[in-house]
Amino acid sequence: MRIGRALFGTEWPAQVLNVYADGIAGGHDVAGLRLSGVHFHHALTREQFIAEVSALVNRSFSASTVDEVDVWATVPLRVGKDIVVAGDLAKPTSRTVFTLSALRGETSASLVRRMRMAQGVFWDQDWARSGLK
Repeated sequence: MRIGRALFGTEWPAQVLNVYADGIAGGHDVAGLRLSGVHFHHALTREQFIAEVSALVNRSFSASTVDEVDVWATVPLRVGKDIVVAGDLAKPTSRTVFTLSALRGETSASLVRRMRMAQGVFWDQDWARSGLK
């Protein structure tokens, strides 16, 4: 809840859609941040997107004692009127275009470098070319 308050108080260029929190055995607490990969509040370059993700991760760690912050950006898929979106026959309604996991203790410089070099980070190349300026 503290992470949500810390993040939703700012209008981020890439909208923060959801903040999740979870824990696993052994006391490893994880926060998940889902961003919109479309409908930015203003046009974003790849570097601006990287800076925003880094700021979101840093603010999440500052607001909470979580051990890990996972970030992903999604884009909606077209869903026709006859497509099932719930239950056993459900079809996906969104596609993941960016993912990153950051552990507490990783420096901002390391995180930015990993994003720039796509190390331990997933970038959908089509989205990065067309969705970011």
